[in-house]
Amino acid sequence: MNLCDLAVESIAGLQPYVPGKPIEELQRQYGVRDVIKLASNESPIGPSQAAQAAIALATRDLTRYPDGNGYALKLALSEKFQVDANQITLGNGSNDVLELIARCFASPADEVIFSQHAFAVYPLVTQAIGATLVEVPAKQYGHDLTAMLQAITEKTKLIFIANPNNPTGTHIPAAEVHNFLQSVADNVIVVLDEAYIEYGDEDVNSIDWLKQFPNLIICRTFSKAYGLAGLRVGFALSSPEIADLLNRLRQPFNVNHLAMSAAIAALGDEDYLQRAKQVNTEGMQQYIDGFEAMGLNYIPSKANFICVDVNTNAADIYEKLLQQGVIVRPVAGYGLPNHLRISIGLEHENQRCLEALANSLSEAK
Repeated sequence: MNLCDLAVESIAGLQPYVPGKPIEELQRQYGVRDVIKLASNESPIGPSQAAQAAIALATRDLTRYPDGNGYALKLALSEKFQVDANQITLGNGSNDVLELIARCFASPADEVIFSQHAFAVYPLVTQAIGATLVEVPAKQYGHDLTAMLQAITEKTKLIFIANPNNPTGTHIPAAEVHNFLQSVADNVIVVLDEAYIEYGDEDVNSIDWLKQFPNLIICRTFSKAYGLAGLRVGFALSSPEIADLLNRLRQPFNVNHLAMSAAIAALGDEDYLQRAKQVNTEGMQQYIDGFEAMGLNYIPSKANFICVDVNTNAADIYEKLLQQGVIVRPVAGYGLPNHLRISIGLEHENQRCLEALANSLSEAK
């Protein structure tokens, strides 16, 4: 008997999410000691000192279960974003919240809409619950909101929008997103995934839209600009009714005590956030200048990474970069076989990556 035959059909057919290659794996594989990882859109500046101090203090309570309701973190988020605590759902990273949303609102009889070149978790969670995947062709590597509206049918239950988008870094102006929301019926849930929102410069607070659109869910994370990827803290903001449903499904201890303590501290460390944004802005320009000097096209990005077209099979260039101790991310699985996604690092890391990329392209000729 094949044990896979015992699994639910939608699960048996899944292809697991493939994370960025760990530094330790590359060291074992090639014997390279000096490795830089620019593959997973992590903060290059390390966690804030405030977060580290909060973690140290919180270790005193490791024999206790964490607060299953996350009261203190919800209070901090409530004050920061001017929402009620009963509008918040905490997750073990925002991926956790995305899965909760899919499981809560979509069934095998429903359709879920997302864009081509969008975050891999959207089709993954959709397939896992057996719902129908509706992938809308991208427009200039980003979301075509007009086409997404046209894709809505009576079976549509859920729409995922990443803004900025991963892996392309494209950004939809707030006015266009707002117009889109106005055109979507109330019985269709719209998920606005804003994992990279802190890196943008548009002076519009999408959270205010929750008052107007009861079918809107906004997802955010502490993994990117707040520098806490290793602790896995994400959250959703929504109407109280939606949050109540999500919290019925949420595991009671899905965010651990150290993570919540660090997140509270990071949320109040505005100096750290501004430093993270500044390092990202400078690093982004460094890559743009480097790509233009090499004659490479790239996708303008509002996130903490940038996608570059290497004009050849990107898997080959990726392998050559690994041999030089540089880990980036191939995105052929997102329909971009000639592109590499590169996270913004520190200045010396960015420079080394650009030099390694130039060497790799020269060798490929």
